[in-house]
Amino acid sequence: MKRVFKTFIFCAAFAIPGFSQVSMPQPSPTQYLKQNFGLSSVELTYSRPVLKGRNVFGNVVQYDSLWRTGANGATKIKFNDPVEILGHQVDSGSYAIYTIPRKNGEWTFILNKGFNNSGVSGYNESEDVFREKVKAGKTTNKAESFTMQFNDIMPESCVLSISWDNVVLNVPIKENIKDKIRAQMEVELQTDKKPYWQAAQFYHEYDNNQTKALEMINAAIAENGKPPFYFVYYKAKIQQEMGDKKGAIATTQQSLALSKEAGSSDYVILNEKLMKELK
Repeated sequence: MKRVFKTFIFCAAFAIPGFSQVSMPQPSPTQYLKQNFGLSSVELTYSRPVLKGRNVFGNVVQYDSLWRTGANGATKIKFNDPVEILGHQVDSGSYAIYTIPRKNGEWTFILNKGFNNSGVSGYNESEDVFREKVKAGKTTNKAESFTMQFNDIMPESCVLSISWDNVVLNVPIKENIKDKIRAQMEVELQTDKKPYWQAAQFYHEYDNNQTKALEMINAAIAENGKPPFYFVYYKAKIQQEMGDKKGAIATTQQSLALSKEAGSSDYVILNEKLMKELK
């Protein structure tokens, strides 16, 4: 009987090694984010620990010590185009994010090449791309789960927000898209099918070259027998910015008539509003 019992214990030990057949939720689940930004995108992979009633900063996350900024492996960020972060030029590629929290709120943000590190294990300061001090802020709403997200998405910039408990750290990211678009535009304007409409938008909104923008929108209007009402409205906005009030009024009147004819109530309202501004 003892021999049978021993055999049972032996078999049981190999049947459920480490309870490997039982699926459990991740204590700090992984999140993957991809945000279109500039002319490409930025990707983020990180793990999300939870407060669970704990006093995190100064306790679970020690002040003045390197933090993996999340849980499990190193938090990984991938840029698909070169960017600028906190005044530092960063090439496209994958990196690890580390931080050093401080009680006075003046954290150190670190971008490091060791994106395959296991948390802080394997971290090497010589692989830092840069270190920069960033002032952390306080929030009224507690973040129960550690959260990283991209906010304030603009054509040339966005903000990486890092928050947990009642602390938030905002890291601005920029991309120089003007030179890239300008280079493309100059090439395309030499072809038979010239992108006048896109060129007008670029020179007006990004390059702040209103003379060139007016030239491009005039060309876009001229190549259409009956120009789209929104082309004409755009011309009026450029004229307004250039200080040509008389020309802007005449163009707005034309756009208003075209908008009514096309049944575009949105542009009727926009033109009427612009007319009030001009008078």
